Amino acid sequence: MMTPFELGLVRVAVASPAQRVADVDLNVAAIRAAMERAADAGASLVLFPELSVTAYTCGDLFYQSLLLERARAALITLAHATAESRIAVVVGLPLLQDGKIFNCAAFLCDGAVVGIVPKTYLPNTQEYYEARWFASSRTARFDAVEIGAQHVPFGTDLLFRAANLPQCVIGIEICEDLWAITPPSSDKALGGATILLNPSASNDTLGKSEYRTALVAHQAARCLAAYLYAGASPNESTTDLVFAGHSLIAENGALLAETERFHFDTQLVTADVDVERLTNERTKNTSFAQQVARQSYRTVEFTLPEPRATKPYVLERPLSRTPFVPDDPRLRAEHCREIFTLQATGLAKRLKHTGIKKVTLGLSGGLDSTLALLVTLKAFEILDLNRRDIVALSMPGFGTTERTQSNAEQLAAYAGITFRTISVRDAVRQHFDDIGHDENVHDVVYENAQARERTQILMDVANQIGGLVVGTGDLSELALGWATYNGDHMSMYHVNAGVPKTLVQYLVEWYAGSQARPEEARVLRDIAATPITPELLPLSDNGALQQETEATIGPYILHDFFLYYMVRHQFPPRKIFWLAQYAFAEMYDAATILRWLGVFYRRFFSQQFKRSAMPDGPKVGSVALSPRGDWRMPSDASAALWLNEVAALQAESRVSPQITSSQLTRA
Repeated sequence: MMTPFELGLVRVAVASPAQRVADVDLNVAAIRAAMERAADAGASLVLFPELSVTAYTCGDLFYQSLLLERARAALITLAHATAESRIAVVVGLPLLQDGKIFNCAAFLCDGAVVGIVPKTYLPNTQEYYEARWFASSRTARFDAVEIGAQHVPFGTDLLFRAANLPQCVIGIEICEDLWAITPPSSDKALGGATILLNPSASNDTLGKSEYRTALVAHQAARCLAAYLYAGASPNESTTDLVFAGHSLIAENGALLAETERFHFDTQLVTADVDVERLTNERTKNTSFAQQVARQSYRTVEFTLPEPRATKPYVLERPLSRTPFVPDDPRLRAEHCREIFTLQATGLAKRLKHTGIKKVTLGLSGGLDSTLALLVTLKAFEILDLNRRDIVALSMPGFGTTERTQSNAEQLAAYAGITFRTISVRDAVRQHFDDIGHDENVHDVVYENAQARERTQILMDVANQIGGLVVGTGDLSELALGWATYNGDHMSMYHVNAGVPKTLVQYLVEWYAGSQARPEEARVLRDIAATPITPELLPLSDNGALQQETEATIGPYILHDFFLYYMVRHQFPPRKIFWLAQYAFAEMYDAATILRWLGVFYRRFFSQQFKRSAMPDGPKVGSVALSPRGDWRMPSDASAALWLNEVAALQAESRVSPQITSSQLTRA
């Protein structure tokens, strides 16, 4: 089984050490202790603040030759320590070269000084006056310096590529560089850097920490990169300023970790950044591909230390079992409101454009059709249309239960819409006679004939009233092809096309809790608790369901997880399997996850022809499968590469595929 490191996960750390102004020996000791602590936490890389070897607030002591000499010598000591601690390190120091002092960040790894990057933008206003002591990188007329016996690359044009993990490319800018209108990190990202580092000494004032956090997260998002920011600690001089030791780790706009502020002892946090995810994100981002770095870069290769295996691995980044559904209730409610509004606005625009004032939809008493009705109600409210012109059709078949039938009737009554019940049983039996099918054979013909008859009724009634058919199927069903081609697969506007099954339930529950009257909410909550089923197979003698979707094709919570990481992040089966094992450790064993992962890939590839012919519908999230927008895939593409990797994982785990033909029906 591949390790997290091999899957592109790099554990990084940011630290604000317990330093003392101008005490190089004490600062080196504090940095070494923090290095060891970061390595023990499994980090491969740790970033320290600006001028961390000397402290930032030395003032005119930066002119002292003794301080400069000891800072330069400290690099050799710290470089040797990286070999002992097995961790890569970036520290800040003043470096005297050719009669100028440069504010620098030094990259240290495997016992050596790998490269040194000078600061470009020197703040020299208000509380800052760096130009008094330091020269900008623009004034350097050399591209290497001597550190002890080492000839070390020097310049802002350096990028550091991990030979053992090529997707990990490190670029460095220093403090004020980030505040520039065009930060150097933007260009370094275009040059290939996936992890951007900023050793900083930004003091704290009222509101500055919030601004700093937003700035770091925003730059990580703009650069499609991880961004590490290490801030100087409160141990800096407080003659005129206070520093807080605020350090952050962000990835593509999301804050992964930050230190607590205003602590005098060393503060350190770690997080796992996913360089494969970042690389994949850039690969499909055409704006990124069309931009070119303004300068050329020298790439210095190094070997990134693999994390120590001193403790059981614990993933240090957010990983939700339901990536489409926020875990935070407040954020989840906000998302539900936004998605619901997007759906309703999409339908309202279609009705407005066509001039159609009436709709039909199938109301089964299940989750998807319930959400479609609620969205339609909102669209009619937006357009000030009469609710009675929403014609909901209950079309009971051979597997319809009293529970779903009753819920559909009650919901329609509370909504004040037109409700009709048209059984499909007799029509389907006539169809069986016409084509010579035995009603007792409960195969794909038996199931799909009901679905197609229902669609025919919806279309014909829509023609009767001059209306539009609102589709009810969701994103998860589109991914798995769990819909009857030219049956429930078809409509005139597909309002749930962008909503995965795991989110449908939360949307209905959100509506029940925030939009519905008490009596209506009771019905909605019962619908949300109803087993997911197409109700196409006959009930048992005691009226119980004999068909539950998730027992046939697998849990939607797994399939939505697979869908998100395959389509949104382009991860291969091995990485999706590893993440799923981690996310669902308490729910499913490896055999179960691999079983349904195989089903997912088989169905996703074999059912593309349905998505190629899907009706219009609104995109509401980061994953969509419309053939006119986000997902272009030939219907006859082979799944062999993906299934072979699943088979290899099954062999490694000694797992039997256990895939049956029933999991490939509903064509």
